[in-house]
Amino acid sequence: MTPWIFHVDMDQFLAAVELLRRPELVGRPVVVGGRGDPTERAVVSTASYEAREFGIRSGMPLKLAVRKCPDAVFLPVDHPAYEAASAAVLAALRGFPGAVVEPLGWDEWFVGVDTEDPQQTAHGLQAVVLAETRLHCSIGIGDTLVRAKIATEFGKPQGTFRLTADNWFEVMGERSVEALWGIGKRTAERLAGIGIVTVQDLAAATDVHLGAAFGPATGPHLGRLGRGENRRKVDDTPWVARAHGHETTYQTDLTDEAEIDAALRTLAEAVVADLHAEGRPCTRVHLKVRFRPFFTFTRVRKLAEPTYDPAVIAATAGALLAKLEDPRPIRLLGIRAAMVPPKGGYDSPRTHGRRGGP
Repeated sequence: MTPWIFHVDMDQFLAAVELLRRPELVGRPVVVGGRGDPTERAVVSTASYEAREFGIRSGMPLKLAVRKCPDAVFLPVDHPAYEAASAAVLAALRGFPGAVVEPLGWDEWFVGVDTEDPQQTAHGLQAVVLAETRLHCSIGIGDTLVRAKIATEFGKPQGTFRLTADNWFEVMGERSVEALWGIGKRTAERLAGIGIVTVQDLAAATDVHLGAAFGPATGPHLGRLGRGENRRKVDDTPWVARAHGHETTYQTDLTDEAEIDAALRTLAEAVVADLHAEGRPCTRVHLKVRFRPFFTFTRVRKLAEPTYDPAVIAATAGALLAKLEDPRPIRLLGIRAAMVPPKGGYDSPRTHGRRGGP
């Protein structure tokens, strides 16, 4: 039997969950985001395929989405409903014969199965998810995690696609490096600066060339991504968080020092509640601030000693904010607390870096 990796990605997940509860909306453009009020400051969490035909995408401000499609139905985000649906999908996948399941997010998972017929297995996974949850998914089939992840995009919606070493360059070679999982706009711009634009360019680059531009670890890692190479085994070790964070977009810009301090304290208290649940105190405070109209900055500071004290975390975030010396009104604040490592450290391959990274 040959080991295969299947990337299971739910189609229009949040919208699909809402459509199960509101079947009268099937076929209509549906947008899930914020409190469901397109006059407020919030962004699109998920848009149905009908809404996407109007150019509505995840991360888009609701105010822009309603201009693109005034007839769309806007619904509030309902985290408990989506978490319940996610748990049901996970249970269905874990019940599949021979499956090893690695959660990647609340709407996507890697599944490892030893099989001689990966196409039939992918259809079997889709069938069990649909039977248990009434939700559809797309599946990417690959011989590495990165190939399986990327393959899914070619199979959407409700389909499958296989991407392996045999067809990697045929499918991906001439595509932009931004088509690779783990490479964003900024990295793509830096790559372009050293003459690397396509996946084929990146795959052909030497470790020496890449290492000189990105460092001895990151450079070769990018080269491996260009060749579609990374982990070949699904890891079902429970994921261990490195940090917890909260952020809020304010409907009215914050300008008063007292209201800014109160906002930071509220965020710090929410973060500390997560830290207590995790059982690991904060060691570093990360601040995220977005000034009007849309200028975003992040800053970080290591604490003198680990703490659960929200006052210390809020004060540290406030000091980071003050150091920016920026008088513009604030539309978003966020605090993220990095935690003391668990006993034994971060041993699993899944904990070496941000969740979901290749």
